Amino acid sequence: MHKIILAACAAIGALSAQPLAAQAPARMERVPDRPAGEGEGPFATLLIKGATMIDGTGAPPEGPVDIVVDGNRIARIVRGGGARVTADRVIDASGMYVLPGFVDVHGHNGDPDKAPQPSYGFKLWLAHGVTSVRGVGFGFGANDPSIEQKTRSAANTITAPRLFAYAVPGDVWPDGAVDTPEKGRAWVRWIKARGYDGIKFFNSEPPHILAAILDEAEKQQLGTVAHLGQRGVAEINARKAVELGLDGITHFYGHFESLLDASAIPNYPADYNYLDEQARFAWVARLADQVGEPGSKAWDDYIDFLIEKEVTLSPTFNIYSASRDVMRARNLEWHEKYTLPQLMQFYAPSLTNHGSYYHDWSSEDETAWRNFYRKWFDLTRQFKNRGGRVTAGSDPGYIYQTWGFAYVGELEMLREAGLTPLEVIQAGTINGAREIWDPKGGEPPFGSIAVGKLADLVIVPENPLANLKVLYGTGHSRLNRATNRLETVGGVRWTIKDGVVFDAPALLASVAQMVAAEKQRLGTAAGE
Repeated sequence: MHKIILAACAAIGALSAQPLAAQAPARMERVPDRPAGEGEGPFATLLIKGATMIDGTGAPPEGPVDIVVDGNRIARIVRGGGARVTADRVIDASGMYVLPGFVDVHGHNGDPDKAPQPSYGFKLWLAHGVTSVRGVGFGFGANDPSIEQKTRSAANTITAPRLFAYAVPGDVWPDGAVDTPEKGRAWVRWIKARGYDGIKFFNSEPPHILAAILDEAEKQQLGTVAHLGQRGVAEINARKAVELGLDGITHFYGHFESLLDASAIPNYPADYNYLDEQARFAWVARLADQVGEPGSKAWDDYIDFLIEKEVTLSPTFNIYSASRDVMRARNLEWHEKYTLPQLMQFYAPSLTNHGSYYHDWSSEDETAWRNFYRKWFDLTRQFKNRGGRVTAGSDPGYIYQTWGFAYVGELEMLREAGLTPLEVIQAGTINGAREIWDPKGGEPPFGSIAVGKLADLVIVPENPLANLKVLYGTGHSRLNRATNRLETVGGVRWTIKDGVVFDAPALLASVAQMVAAEKQRLGTAAGE
């Protein structure tokens, strides 16, 4: 039995040593061309009439407004309505809400074992109003499809959000490992020439090589973001990475290791084994016990440091939410209709699937994670309150977090962390756009509703500032007190990306057909 456990742990270690998407076979299915009737436009003139506008900048709602779109750009915003224009397409949004298209700054897109067709994730993102996604990454290795998919999305020849492609150091090029500063710089120039937008780090580079890559990335106007993995955090925690020039930190990794109050590195228990994912993630929550309380001088100094360095935090709260209530995550109401059966199998406890770590997950583990979230929320809220930029990323495809639905879950958790509803929308729109665009220079052409910006918009029948749940594709259930009957309200009605109008319920219906077909192909047991 001991040998079996060691073999399983070795398998987990091999998985954990690689970028997440690199754990799958090399090839995904090719995204099919956008079929006729799936998305209409762009139109010479599109008129959106009578909506209440939430523009993404943090400004209060206003309405009614008419928005005139010429081609793929916003041409006019008529406050009070009554725009006089001859339009090729009119959307009557009276009583509805129009927002900028949402930006997901932490995207992956499946692998052959759990979601082999990328359009599954793309359609779920669009159906939830997500019009831009930063892939960290969409694929890895020599056959990485990121640039092809990015190019086809920009031409609107596939049904997909606007895509921004990040690569991992040493990946996607033919010259092997990046093991010197000179090779690091050469790799950065190589990916820039091929159309990548930035770099995702997993904290596997020594400091001198990381410093060279970060310096060259800034020169090449590429963005940088890091998952500061635990095996490298003794040398490079969040403070150190930021000192070296890192633009953004995703997840929680590196923060608490920068705030330890009784040691220089985490104090692991004697029987800790990083290669056992249950031990790894169960221990993460206990790390909060090794740092002081929010409001202490150490916390204030650290937050001030992050603000001074103009770092962006994309916490991805949702991706670990099963850790505090795995039963809820397993039974989320959209799984039956919209989660692929092989994806549900991947989510289930496993010794080989990354993130499926709740092998014997106890109430003690869940309580520890709830306490961990308290400090993580506090750190994020205080950072935001002092002027720091927080963005929304969902990291879908792991730990019961299905594309699109996971993004709305992240918005809900940002609200739980203490962002106001307007701040949540700001995090999910203009903040995300600026995080992606800042390295390129200037104001992003998306992320807010303004004349001259790209027509990336989402139209919702209900007010998301009053209830973020109305953004879920399954809608929000409430009792009609006049009839004493349960009704479902909400769900995105239209998503407009680059002037192309997508019927969100139709996209969801096509995903439901994919799921039903896979259940039939694999048999009933695979769908359980």
